[in-house]
Amino acid sequence: MNDIYLLNDMHVSGIKNIPLLGIRFLPRQIDILKYDALVFTSKNAVYALDSFNPKWKSVPCFVIAQKTANVLEQLGGNVAFIGNSGHGNDFASELIPVLKNKRVLYLRAKKVVSNLVSLLKEAHINVDEAIIYETACNKIKHLEVPKPGSVIIFSSPSTIECFFENFSWESSYKAVAIGQTTAQYLPTYVPYVVSKTTSIEDCIALAKEEAMALNNGK
Repeated sequence: MNDIYLLNDMHVSGIKNIPLLGIRFLPRQIDILKYDALVFTSKNAVYALDSFNPKWKSVPCFVIAQKTANVLEQLGGNVAFIGNSGHGNDFASELIPVLKNKRVLYLRAKKVVSNLVSLLKEAHINVDEAIIYETACNKIKHLEVPKPGSVIIFSSPSTIECFFENFSWESSYKAVAIGQTTAQYLPTYVPYVVSKTTSIEDCIALAKEEAMALNNGK
């Protein structure tokens, strides 16, 4: 089967890794106890907040998906709500009825692709936001160049940016995007398919289908 690449350090049997992205926490002073609800759309935001403000664990948390909830629970947090959509804008719609009359804090990355905060504010939700981490391209001198016919999984716009900073796109490659928002950041000449969910596992399953098709010459 043709090679499949994840552009992070998540080890999965049979899948190759190119750890392009690094995470840097951005500690800041936050009066966390003045909020009735904390909103997370990434497990990295949970790890970042936990690194500098232990008081967050007493505040109800509203998270985009089960995997983020799992990390939060492992750290001793209080999960009040888990979204179903997996997409930031759709998650905002899910949050509106459960955040009425609450003072809300959205903990996020420096770069985000959804309009979650503006959508909540349009619905008259009292929401603040705090940037507590950022992603950046790792400076790696020697990176393995994906072989012709490889399937590349892009899990965020940042992975796309870092990939094209380091590699040229071979016409025989195929891209798998974790969602439509991420897919929009791919160059127009890149052939891609989009995962049905924002799950890395589903992206890998789709990538295996694509790799098998390429292997069979389809």
